[in-house]
Amino acid sequence: MRTRQTKAPHFDIHGRVTIRVDAKAPAAAQLQSMLACFASDTERPADILVDDRPEPMPDAGLVEHELAYTANSVRFQADRVQIVRDTDQWRIHGPGELLTSVVPVLDAAMVGKGAGMIHAATMAYRGHAIALPAAGGTGKTSTVAKLMRRDGWSFMGDDWAFLSEDATLLGYAKPMFIKPHHRAIYPHLFAGVRKPLVPSQLSNSVSRLTTLVHPYVIRYPRLADFSRRWSPEHRMVTPATAFPGREVTTEAPLAAAIYVERFEGTRTRLVERTSEWMVDRMLGNFHIEMAGFSQRVVTGLAATSVVPWREHFTAKGIVLSKALDGRPCHLLQVPSAFTADEASDDIVRYLEQLLPSVLDERA
Repeated sequence: MRTRQTKAPHFDIHGRVTIRVDAKAPAAAQLQSMLACFASDTERPADILVDDRPEPMPDAGLVEHELAYTANSVRFQADRVQIVRDTDQWRIHGPGELLTSVVPVLDAAMVGKGAGMIHAATMAYRGHAIALPAAGGTGKTSTVAKLMRRDGWSFMGDDWAFLSEDATLLGYAKPMFIKPHHRAIYPHLFAGVRKPLVPSQLSNSVSRLTTLVHPYVIRYPRLADFSRRWSPEHRMVTPATAFPGREVTTEAPLAAAIYVERFEGTRTRLVERTSEWMVDRMLGNFHIEMAGFSQRVVTGLAATSVVPWREHFTAKGIVLSKALDGRPCHLLQVPSAFTADEASDDIVRYLEQLLPSVLDERA
């Protein structure tokens, strides 16, 4: 049986935002796993506090049966999640797993400290950072594996990262989710299999089912923990396990941003884009790639004016615009008919053609 720790876990997100999680909160186990790369023994005042003890909301307003709110707090009724925004601190209260609540709040808190959260594979190449924002299923995880086999590359993250207004890319080396179609690319992760995975041809069907039940499962932490560990859809591994003996880079100056997408063409193509175009794509891609409840958090905070739409997206857009100013931005379109393996081959090939000239300009 797993025992609860008594010391509250602390996380330091690149020296900008601190998170403290109540050790007895049901959310503690999940957040310790997903924020492990930011774990800190240094206790500082928390910018984000997570526990399972809701605060009173006297005379709260109501949005139908979905939300209760005050000037600085929102309670999501069905999910029993409360988010409070004070001048110097965010507080998240709830009895379930709270990663889907923490992510949009972390993004908002980081924007206040001059960095925006993005959904992207992020790599460092010869001291410079490369951001590959993309939708899920585009081939990011496969691309990362192939780049890590080449000289000069190091891992920063395969899903989330932060981009600061001074054009520094801040990595997020969270656990990776390895799926059946990654077997040929990460063969060492399938040796001595600890749990069965569905055949590749059934992976999409299982993924859709997981998406449907996810909002209900996370309300019950023990069930959610069991599902995460034993789901036949994927295997969760640390970057150190995926890339044994290889370097993880925590931050580096941004050299280029290449948005990768699947399209209905027959040949891969690379198109130069403006930084304004990339800002819009990064904003939209991060939002749509968040879990459904994370999107509802952003909507609920906006609908109650706790974090108005205009405030959040304008402030984040300004941060990303400063970060991308003067940096080359491209759209890389890969045929939708390609497998993840075929797509990642083309992505790597185009990166190897593009980056020498980009780095020469930055030298």
